[in-house]
Amino acid sequence: MGKKFTASSTQLRPDPVHNDLILSKFINCIMYDGKKSVAQRNMYDALDDIQDRLGKINDPAAPETALEVFHMAIEKVKPFVEVRSKRIGGANYQVPMQVNRKRQQALAFRWIITAARSEKGRPIAKRLADELFNAARGEGKAITKREETHRMAEANKAFSHFA
Repeated sequence: MGKKFTASSTQLRPDPVHNDLILSKFINCIMYDGKKSVAQRNMYDALDDIQDRLGKINDPAAPETALEVFHMAIEKVKPFVEVRSKRIGGANYQVPMQVNRKRQQALAFRWIITAARSEKGRPIAKRLADELFNAARGEGKAITKREETHRMAEANKAFSHFA
């Protein structure tokens, strides 16, 4: 019997510019059809755009680098609880469950990328920069998705004993 998971976490190399594993994983999630150089260019263009915006902000509490904004955005989008469908006695219940760290990160990546791709008409680097910048400030489509997930879990708290 094969292993349950792939060895991607052990084989993952940090990205060449910032030497960051999480950014490398995010670039892999952006990638289409194995075109990693295109995904890297889009991500680095987005980070450059964020860095330009940071230069215009006079707030002393604002992060200094675009990489900090990226990490802040990922942390703010990560969900803590989600609802899972569970069949009990012929009925399906939406049972709230805690989310483990790997899934939190995967959901945050997915929601940010989906939000950036859903908005049409501009280059993906600009849309990605907007979504990351907004998520770091606690707004945007990805944050809305996280809040919606938390509301669903809160609404179904009565079924938490089925977990």
